Amino acid sequence: MDLSGYSALTLVERIDFADDLALFRMKAPAPVDFKPGQYATLGVMDDATGRPLLRPYSVASAPGEEMMEFFIERVDEGKLTPRLWELEEGAEIWMRDKLVGRFVLDTSCRHHLMAATVTGVGPYVSIVRDQLRALETGAVETPYRVMILHGASHSWELGRYVPELTTLAEEHDWLSYVPTVSRPWDETEWAGETGRVEDVLRKHLDGWGVPLDDTAGYTCGHPQMIDKAQGILARAGLPEEVIHEEKYFVERVSA
Repeated sequence: MDLSGYSALTLVERIDFADDLALFRMKAPAPVDFKPGQYATLGVMDDATGRPLLRPYSVASAPGEEMMEFFIERVDEGKLTPRLWELEEGAEIWMRDKLVGRFVLDTSCRHHLMAATVTGVGPYVSIVRDQLRALETGAVETPYRVMILHGASHSWELGRYVPELTTLAEEHDWLSYVPTVSRPWDETEWAGETGRVEDVLRKHLDGWGVPLDDTAGYTCGHPQMIDKAQGILARAGLPEEVIHEEKYFVERVSA
């Protein structure tokens, strides 16, 4: 197979949050250019066919970095993710050089409401990290306002992003972050929002106080959340052309 359109990444670290949920950090041979919100096609070599097993994964890291970050859920019946969990630090992972996807920031609006389940927060993290760097370097002066609603059954399934996004939201008034869990009875110490993402979306949309005619909506993750959340956004008055989605259904079934 011609691998001229691929780069070999080195697995640097895997951080486990549950048996089937982990953050992977991989080092590329050179800084990787892409638009925040896009996805990379990753793969490991299949010795039986001599070809890589390939699947798309949203990137959580900002563009222009060598260290790539992916928040991935293992699908036990899948072909690729069980293989990823078998890899040790230093292992080689192939990545298609061209990162693609249209789930990027809609610059026609100044305000951006982003709803995610579990690993669906990845594109939003990339967008926030990229804007933060642009502000720090003076590349932009006026930030887009962003609210991220991030849901899971349990708080540990939200990964490392609760402390990171909570701290950033405290430091920057352009960012709001709302983590929510749908099974709070399993962890009595959880003091955050409770309920599914779509259950708390209307509440926080109403309380955000931004002009809805200048707001874009994004939904990423479980298709049931996406369908319900998009209905809420549409009923709130957001036009269809500024409601964006990225379903992870295919990835979770066959990855």
